[in-house]
Amino acid sequence: MSPSCLSGTRVLDLSQYLPGPYAAQMLADLGAEVVKIEPPAGDPMRALGPRDGDGVSAFYKLVNAGKTVVRLDLKSDRGKAALEALVRGADVLLESFRPGALARLGFGAEDLQALNPRLIHCALSGFGQNGPYAGRAGHDITYMALSGGLATSGTAGRPVFAHPPTADFAGAMQAAMTVLAALLRRARDGRGASIDVSLSETVLGWQAMTLTGARRAGFEPEREGALLNGGAACYRIYETADKRFIALGALEEKFWANFCTALGQPGWIARQHDPLPQDDLMAEVAATIQREPLSAWIDRLSEVDCCFQPVLEPGEVPDDPHMRARGLVRETGGADARVEVLFPAFFDGQAPAPRAPFRELSVEKAIEAWSG
Repeated sequence: MSPSCLSGTRVLDLSQYLPGPYAAQMLADLGAEVVKIEPPAGDPMRALGPRDGDGVSAFYKLVNAGKTVVRLDLKSDRGKAALEALVRGADVLLESFRPGALARLGFGAEDLQALNPRLIHCALSGFGQNGPYAGRAGHDITYMALSGGLATSGTAGRPVFAHPPTADFAGAMQAAMTVLAALLRRARDGRGASIDVSLSETVLGWQAMTLTGARRAGFEPEREGALLNGGAACYRIYETADKRFIALGALEEKFWANFCTALGQPGWIARQHDPLPQDDLMAEVAATIQREPLSAWIDRLSEVDCCFQPVLEPGEVPDDPHMRARGLVRETGGADARVEVLFPAFFDGQAPAPRAPFRELSVEKAIEAWSG
């Protein structure tokens, strides 16, 4: 990504764990200078996942690469004074405190406005800044539960949560996108902004079709047995002879016809639109796929225009020839091996630039650099 996209934009990242830090990293990938403020003990994310030889989690390093990290006690007078200095020079402040927590530290909306009228303050929370659930604790699974995203995932008998965490990553993208819109508005009229982004409402924003279907008589929301959730033979996951899986997304008639022809089953073509769930047809397709191992299906279907892909295991993804050709996956070997995925967009034909490792600075040096 061209480093000039957000060059000169300064972002204060007061968030922890995954959603806020990932949102700030996307802004860093676009060229912003990001200073991440952590408590004296550090972001708890440092201890989650596999740890490197220095004791810091590889997952933490992945989501905070490209940032400058400063440890600061925001409950102390010194810490508050330092944050004030940084806020005055910032363009964006991104935080993930529970609603009201930042105000109790002396940095509520009016305080931030007084310090920096041009500041774009994005509060990323689980349930939003107001409403009866605003103060509740939560994580991805509970945000998905409230928004309707969990009920229609998995089987009819039991919801299944997704991985990677859907609400966390979707909320991060919503926050970054909204910050970019606020920066565009500020370029026109000079106004700062106060942004309220809820992780649960980000998933809610994807549910309009599901919610509409739930209100219509005779129309069931997408669950097991529906078109996009395991009820159609043309759009399903099938197990192979060696206990691997293939994904088939042949929704269009031409793709389904190509698939059936490749399997020597022309009689299946006319049955694509049988009533759902298509239990008999799915059983026939499943029995056929189970006769051969995954490698055989890759050989047979990879060049057939039928929306087929093997279900890759995580360890196989970096070695996929398409992934290697695109160049977004970068690996470091050794005892502290990491696989980094760069910003997933190409700008003017340029591949995204590699991220520098995160660096830690004293607050004094950070303020000096920020003011320079």
